[in-house]
Amino acid sequence: MISLGSGCASGVANNNNQLTEWEPLFNGKNLEGWIPKFHHHETGENYANTFRVVDGAIQVNYEDYDSFDARYGHLFYEKPFLTFHLKFDYRFTDQWMEDAPSYTYRNSGVMFHSQAPETILKEQDWPISVEFQMLADAEDGNPRPTGNMCSPGTEVFFKGEMDPRHCINSSSPTIPWNEWVKAELIVYGDSLVIHKVNGETVLEYTKPQIGGGVANGFDPAIKIDGKMLKEGYIGLQAEGQGVEFKNILIKPLN
Repeated sequence: MISLGSGCASGVANNNNQLTEWEPLFNGKNLEGWIPKFHHHETGENYANTFRVVDGAIQVNYEDYDSFDARYGHLFYEKPFLTFHLKFDYRFTDQWMEDAPSYTYRNSGVMFHSQAPETILKEQDWPISVEFQMLADAEDGNPRPTGNMCSPGTEVFFKGEMDPRHCINSSSPTIPWNEWVKAELIVYGDSLVIHKVNGETVLEYTKPQIGGGVANGFDPAIKIDGKMLKEGYIGLQAEGQGVEFKNILIKPLN
């Protein structure tokens, strides 16, 4: 059996007390500690400088692209986490690659409980993971809640039952595309997951596990359907829409 991660997961108590301090995952200056992986490219290649630091934020930027060409990308923090409280701020930019799928418009996300970046194959589109999906107003009159759950290669229980949907909408309001949003993700291993938007709980679900579809091109040895997801990596998404992330903090929990 191949592990989703390597090394020891954070999010455990030490021998004397619970770890309660907030740890910055992003230093505000560069991408030290982060590993990019793009569809069609090897792990570690930051294609066209997509992920860059601008004015103290990690920016997904497409100014050096000629075409998107399904280059779904993710920027992973270098170590896995087990049980944790993650906080981050995000906002969308006015960049969007028009040859990307239409659903990517004002759409991004943060992956968690992901397989390790070095186990993602060159032609694998999405990591096997769970996603805190971020949406913004598309200015078409339709509601677009943010803080949703999407599940590439995974499944979750919602309201006590396995939910077959790839994405489950949250109860958040639709937020203008250029506003900074405060997001929180509280994860208790393979039991309870809580999504918060601007301080309000907007979604809860349980029992994240490997299963379902959507992810393609993976190593079959990684996708063990029914395996509970107790730990994994955190990744910032780049799938054709410009977005910025800042104030990325994590606190391990018991």
